[in-house]
Amino acid sequence: MTRRTLLGAAAAPLVAPSAHAQGWPNGPIRLVVPFPPGGSTDALARLVQTGLQQRLGVNIIIENKAGASGAAGTAVFAKSPPDGNTWLIVFDTHSVNPYLMNLQYDTEKDLDPVMLVATAPYLLAVNTKHEFKSLADVLAAAKAKPDGLSYASVGSGSVGHLFMVLLQKKTGIKLTHVPYRGGGPAMNDALGGHVDFIIGSVALVTPQLGSGKLRPIVQTGEKRVPALTDVPTVIETVPDLTAYTWWGVFAPAGTPQPTVERFHKELTASIREERVTKALTESQQMTLVLSTPEELRKFSTAQGKLWGPVVKENDIKGEM
Repeated sequence: MTRRTLLGAAAAPLVAPSAHAQGWPNGPIRLVVPFPPGGSTDALARLVQTGLQQRLGVNIIIENKAGASGAAGTAVFAKSPPDGNTWLIVFDTHSVNPYLMNLQYDTEKDLDPVMLVATAPYLLAVNTKHEFKSLADVLAAAKAKPDGLSYASVGSGSVGHLFMVLLQKKTGIKLTHVPYRGGGPAMNDALGGHVDFIIGSVALVTPQLGSGKLRPIVQTGEKRVPALTDVPTVIETVPDLTAYTWWGVFAPAGTPQPTVERFHKELTASIREERVTKALTESQQMTLVLSTPEELRKFSTAQGKLWGPVVKENDIKGEM
């Protein structure tokens, strides 16, 4: 804890706990998305934007600050004043980044958890220029030509990337990894055939399956999601291999508790709007969680402990 935080905590009892909340919000609110437009994190921000504006009565501005698997935008965000006017929407790279690179912020000390919004499995899809229709087809082709096939991920160290590392180790294949700075750029190149496969959340990939340019191969959850009942899970071919992505919201450390509680309440209500819920659960195939701040803290820490060793054992480096 910093000296500034300690001083703030000491002074807090002098002010009525609800004083800040009663005067908040008092200006535009920024939602920082540390990825480019076009990905699932950006889509989540834009889906809740209107509801938050109506409920809070101020403009909601979405700021895309991409780079370093989400770490670049998070570093800028971490320096924001804890006044309730800036919030961060993260992807699963958030818990892995401390193992990938030297961060300019402390994931635990500089950020306060707000909500685990949702989880979802990943989906491996192939450009339809290939005839592959199953994971067995992919494994056979990859073994015949090591490093001859490429796959896009939303960033080095994303859970999708780490999943693919484990898949290769368990099956003895070698694929060429092409990391991107978010789902939007990765999807553009997958659709254009510049890479052979894409490993992305079902939220990112599923809406593009109707384009005729991508074919689903396998999903990474324990069970098949409702919209993809014809797409097998990895564990139907490779035992004990699952992976889930997730989306969460954080505040700068020291943001007043009443403000966090108000934002949590209005964000929950915005997500529960029929239009938003339908888009997230049907179009994007997310499983909504809408957790408490403490539940997000525990979940994020557990994800780091789960995937951090994969980073270290395979000497994976982050993209700066």
